[in-house]
Amino acid sequence: MDALTLLILSVMTAATPLLLAAVGELITEKSGVLNLGVEGMMIVGAVCAFAVSVSTGNPAAGVAAGAAAGAGLALVFAFLTLTMLANQVATGLALTIFGIGLSALIGKSYVGIAVEPLAKLHIPALSEIPLLGPVLFGQDALVYLSLLSVLAVYVFMTRTRAGLVLRAVGDSHEAAHAIGYSVIRIRYLAVLFGGAMAGLAGAYLSLVYTPLWAENMTAGRGWIALALVVFSTWRPGRLLAGAYLFGGITILQLHAQSAGWGVPSQIMSMLPYLATILVLVIISGDRAKIRLNAPACLGKVFHPAQ
Repeated sequence: MDALTLLILSVMTAATPLLLAAVGELITEKSGVLNLGVEGMMIVGAVCAFAVSVSTGNPAAGVAAGAAAGAGLALVFAFLTLTMLANQVATGLALTIFGIGLSALIGKSYVGIAVEPLAKLHIPALSEIPLLGPVLFGQDALVYLSLLSVLAVYVFMTRTRAGLVLRAVGDSHEAAHAIGYSVIRIRYLAVLFGGAMAGLAGAYLSLVYTPLWAENMTAGRGWIALALVVFSTWRPGRLLAGAYLFGGITILQLHAQSAGWGVPSQIMSMLPYLATILVLVIISGDRAKIRLNAPACLGKVFHPAQ
């Protein structure tokens, strides 16, 4: 396999968990809910996916467990913020802290254990085509799912009645409630979807990206996914481009270290996070675009009695 093919495959591998988590958060925020607990849901999804995969010997069962774990934490967040009306920012931060601690507890007995990674697609003849074969016909199921999810979310939000209702709830929950839509139920479903996607992102990390369990293995990817949603101005197409951009930056710092560029490894490891800060600073300068595309009710409390 040539160097260019390896580079493209590496970028796709690095971008996939970001894309999965960001797509879920995009739907969550489009409903008007701000969930800052993506990092916590990802790390719990990662450890649960790994634990189930080791216990059953079935990576597919591990993927399902990761999605279920992420959705389970999201349900706790939804109950606290949508039913009990807790502050969304504080609850999301608490969810991340809780998720990191819980994952360390669950994963304690799994440190140092390797697992069979998720199988990759192989189509005779097609998978052997130079460059295009491995890229298009040699990926695992979660890579294809991440790409399809972008298309599905775009179609859902722009071409379906349910997507229009979701956007209406995020833009004006009082108006949506007034015409008969269940704002709380819709937001519950959106938050659960976001949690499941974050759990899938975590499962990808522990079953594909590095098929082993390591404490804090998400390494801030949940925060980058949150930044990607803002970077994309809540548009699925730009979200895809942003995820692969940040994936490329992640791979750049790894290749730079192996090539011996002479730059301290600590500085190279900072590149994805420095890029995140830089992008957010640039985007924040265009406040008009953010106000135009951001859900108007993002982070605001809704109660039917109001």
